[in-house]
Amino acid sequence: MDGVRDSHSASNAEPDDSDLSKLLDKPRLNIERQRSFDERSLSELSISNIRGPDGYDSIYSPGAAARSGFDTPASSSRYSFEPHPMVGDAWEALRRSIVYFRGQPVGTIAAYDHSSEEVLNYDQVFVRDFVPSAFAFLMNGEPEIVKNFLLKTLHLQGWEKKVDRFKLGEGAMPASFKVLHDPVRKTDMLFADFGESAIGRVAPVDSGFWWIILLRAYTKSTGDLSLAETPECQKGIRLVLTLCLSEGFDTFPTLLCADGCSMIDRRMGIYGYPMEIQALFFMALRSALALLKHDAEGKEFVERIAKRLHALSYHVRSYFWLDFQQLNDIYRYKTEEYSHTAVNKFNVIPDSIPDWVFDFMPTRGGYFIGNVSPARMDFRWFALGNCIAILSSLATPEQSMAIMDLIESRWEELVGEMPIKICYPAIESHEWRIVTGCDPKNTRWSYHNGGSWPVLLWMLTAACIKTGRPQIARRAIELIESRLQKDGWPEYYDGKLGRYIGKQARKFQTWSIAGYLVAKMMLEDPSHLGMVSLEEDKAMKPLIKRSASWTC
Repeated sequence: MDGVRDSHSASNAEPDDSDLSKLLDKPRLNIERQRSFDERSLSELSISNIRGPDGYDSIYSPGAAARSGFDTPASSSRYSFEPHPMVGDAWEALRRSIVYFRGQPVGTIAAYDHSSEEVLNYDQVFVRDFVPSAFAFLMNGEPEIVKNFLLKTLHLQGWEKKVDRFKLGEGAMPASFKVLHDPVRKTDMLFADFGESAIGRVAPVDSGFWWIILLRAYTKSTGDLSLAETPECQKGIRLVLTLCLSEGFDTFPTLLCADGCSMIDRRMGIYGYPMEIQALFFMALRSALALLKHDAEGKEFVERIAKRLHALSYHVRSYFWLDFQQLNDIYRYKTEEYSHTAVNKFNVIPDSIPDWVFDFMPTRGGYFIGNVSPARMDFRWFALGNCIAILSSLATPEQSMAIMDLIESRWEELVGEMPIKICYPAIESHEWRIVTGCDPKNTRWSYHNGGSWPVLLWMLTAACIKTGRPQIARRAIELIESRLQKDGWPEYYDGKLGRYIGKQARKFQTWSIAGYLVAKMMLEDPSHLGMVSLEEDKAMKPLIKRSASWTC
């Protein structure tokens, strides 16, 4: 992600990609359909009778009629929303970060901080970092850079990926890429990083998920089906799915991951089944379901996705969910239970519940905890996982409302003076030394260890609009507007309230800028929500009452 990025240059240089340039030059096709791209429900995609590629996710716009995703209007002008001095400056800063490859815009660099002595790898285009930039360009009616980015990263996916003689999975997407301009040969070269140059050498699990999510957003925003339907894009989707749907020894439908494989890209004790990866996994599966063609190769994946979605939604909604009643149930668990009658299915020891949870949990409200695995529950709150759970409809409508109730009830802890805490609470003292390996950047209430990240504003805003709580988003945006530009658009903030600019935060962090713009445009025109959100699928099994869900 964005944090301290490794200074080693990536090792993969790009071969000729003239074949891809042909794709870039394809004329845009606006295909009219009798039914919009995402109108149909998974209920029409039963395992035995699969009829169409479109998962149901028509947009929800509080106080307005739902619109087809293809009719989602772009902002009429760059400054169509309520004028604020930050908006124009944000657009100028975002445009300064654009990276060009052979004359075409292909992404945005992570940070444009000229005051920093070390560039490290902030001058690269990171897949996850570009997502809010892409949403901003799409909402502003500028899809070409997004199309170029999707094709360029798809091309990089096809490279052979080796780390110390070990070959990565064929479907792995790069963490980032860098464009090098050769003034002598007057040509550009690409260098990609699949984890071999990252701090800790961890491959990004989330890159492939974000790529699929962004491809759906591009298709939904523009109505251009031709890109997603190319053989190259269809193959790219299938390769990502092959990696994450592979069968093994795991007995859970969740995805097993290493520390550092996502936005939290340093050791923070999220190994196992981190909630933010499960939410992104779920959203990518639903997006892929809407994008895959139902040819011989695609149909098999559609069937596998439908099965996995049902199992994954049940598992996460049942076992990751925590509210006052569920906390009380876990507090009273018996241990060493055996067989199918076990209530404490993961053998969680009640004494392992941290003291802070009892004070943090309000009577009304709840959230998805950070991790669940044998004998271990990570009770920390993670913002990305909970917001994406709402946007993907992994959370039920009742759970979505409860998450928003929790944010309102615990505003000081989760938002404070700068939206929004990446996780809560911070780990410190002896636990910090063990879990982070004494990481000096992840000290308490800093960086990934309880730091406040402005980029998360767009996810929070989208979740607020989807749940009919735009006033929460307005309050958060007002906090951002009081400081972010004045502070130089930093990457993150430190302290319990997010009061201090992060000790190693880069200035002019691109996704801090883009996250603000996306939040503003969504509040101005809530129909943009359809680009980043999927509606509840009625075919998903409803959550059994929580007290029963652990005993069924």
